[in-house]
Amino acid sequence: MILFPAIDLKNGKVVRLLQGRFEDVTQYATNPVTVAQKWESLGAQWLHIVDLDGAQTGQMNNMEWIFNIVRSVKIPVQVGGGVRSEEVIAKLIEGGVTRVILGTRVIEDINFLGDVLAKWPDRIAVSLDHSGGYVVTRGWVVMSQWAVVDLAKKLEQLGLKYLISTNVAMDGMLKGPDFDGLQELLRAVKVSVIASGGISCLDDLKKLMEINSPNLLGAITGKAIYEDKIDFSEAVKVCSTKG
Repeated sequence: MILFPAIDLKNGKVVRLLQGRFEDVTQYATNPVTVAQKWESLGAQWLHIVDLDGAQTGQMNNMEWIFNIVRSVKIPVQVGGGVRSEEVIAKLIEGGVTRVILGTRVIEDINFLGDVLAKWPDRIAVSLDHSGGYVVTRGWVVMSQWAVVDLAKKLEQLGLKYLISTNVAMDGMLKGPDFDGLQELLRAVKVSVIASGGISCLDDLKKLMEINSPNLLGAITGKAIYEDKIDFSEAVKVCSTKG
């Protein structure tokens, strides 16, 4: 299982939100490149970057920082937050981003996914951010009509290969992931799933590993590694252990 350290960017700074609330921001660093290099040096195999300004407004304000990070590390990077056009996807990929994460645009216009998968079949992920069983959009503030599992099945039918599942209620709370919801999703689809939200300790990661699902690709961790609840290098070892 791949452990993805999260680098959430707001106004060029590394921050975390609590349950996705933009008014509840904690700043952790002023130089995202240094943070990226730190996680790489501690054993990260991938980086997960979110442009929070983009998620909120639809305009990616941290693009140059993203490209600076990509140039500064040797590991692959996945990026999301405000990616709502083919032009932005193309720019990110041309800038060295390995995987582009879509959210709002796909939920509001599902046909858009088919168009981009035709061009970049292996470079696209969709983030299913959800609350109360339903997918939320536009920086987690708008409730959609889509139930999580129903939308996941539809995206799979369209050819999607990568899903990110975030229970908004768990995110930043350090109370453990939504294990039940995650297992329901893993049973419903065969696409590769990355779990996100709530990871608080090594035991949470061990419990994720125990799910032992062939399509659980990895997990994203943020607040726990920034607040030293988890030793990242130790966590990488745990996630690399065969059951």
